This record gives sequence, C-alpha cells and structure tokens, in this order.
Amino acid sequence: MQPYFYSVSEFIAMGEHGVFVWSCWAITVGVMLFFIIYSRRQRQALIKQLSIQQARQAQRTAKTPNPKTKQPS
Repeated sequence: MQPYFYSVSEFIAMGEHGVFVWSCWAITVGVMLFFIIYSRRQRQALIKQLSIQQARQAQRTAKTPNPKTKQPS
C-alpha cells in the first residue's frame, strides 16, 4: 500500500487543487461559525425580550384588580 501524499506540503497542495479545496473548506467553516454565533445572539435577544414582556405582564396583572375575587364592602 502506497500513501497518496508523501509530505505535508503535498497534502496542502493536493495536486494543485489545494487552493480550491482549502478555500471551500474555510468558507464552509466560516459560514457555520457565523450561523452558530448568529443563532446564539438571536436566542439571547429573544430570552431578554420575553423576560421584559413577562415583567410588563406581571405589572399589568398587579395593577388590574381580579374581577373573580370579591372586594370587601
């Protein structure tokens, strides 16, 4: 059995196709990292927005009397 690449420089060059192979690899990894970072930021923004909304709802509920409970006369 014979190795396809005899050195690291041959592996990186990939028979003169290394520029295309490694640039595609780098673009793919870059896009994946972008989506991971973007998704995490969107999730954090959504959690913050929901907590603000929940706090506002709690304030409205505290200010509005509940019609089901009887007020003492």
